[in-house]
Amino acid sequence: MDIPPFDLGNTVAAIGALGLASYALVDATKIGRQGGVSNSGFAFIERAVQQLLPDDKRNKSSADSNMPRSVLDILHANWIAGMPCPDQKAIARSLLKLRLSVKTAERFATITHVDKDVLKSVAAKMNNGSDLEPNEANALGRFDLALAALLDEGYQRADQRYRNATRVYASVVAVVLAVLGGWAVSHPVSGGTAAMTAPIEEYFFHKQMWIAFFCGLLATPLAPISKDLASALQAGVKVAQTIKR
Repeated sequence: MDIPPFDLGNTVAAIGALGLASYALVDATKIGRQGGVSNSGFAFIERAVQQLLPDDKRNKSSADSNMPRSVLDILHANWIAGMPCPDQKAIARSLLKLRLSVKTAERFATITHVDKDVLKSVAAKMNNGSDLEPNEANALGRFDLALAALLDEGYQRADQRYRNATRVYASVVAVVLAVLGGWAVSHPVSGGTAAMTAPIEEYFFHKQMWIAFFCGLLATPLAPISKDLASALQAGVKVAQTIKR
């Protein structure tokens, strides 16, 4: 059945509301033990950190008495909590720099392309509080910049994966809700005090189902702009009606 022009704004608003509801349902998965949808993308951060600390694992206590929890446990907690990305990167840099020691300096130097002997000297002096020589301060600065670039790449990829995963999951939920809702309201047949919906074979893979399906597909992209778009469409309809008169 064709939708009358004056119902177009309300239709867009309803589709947008479906999108918002789908986002809310997906967001509710964060109550899960591993953070649900918010866990998406963290693998990129984990990969970046493990380039420097290959033995660091989540849910595992560290052998370093100064760091009772693994770096990845701390970063994962910040990630699923939704801490601002710049703050997360700053914390990650600080935690990794705390792990700089004579033992880890060689691997850190290899990954960040810094002279390993100089970085070992830097690590030793940082641990005992000695002043750095100019070449050591320069090596530490280069190491810090390389570390920031490495983490920035990991966090940017992680953020992109999280946003895309959220959209995909919300789209799936929206389509399911739209199709089931379309079946619930299609071709009502009165019977006594209750109403029965159309049989499954008269709905699924027919016109009404495909209309609901495409409405579900539109729900997620329309959700952020549905209110403004609906207002604009309603205003356009009023202008058209005024001109027609």
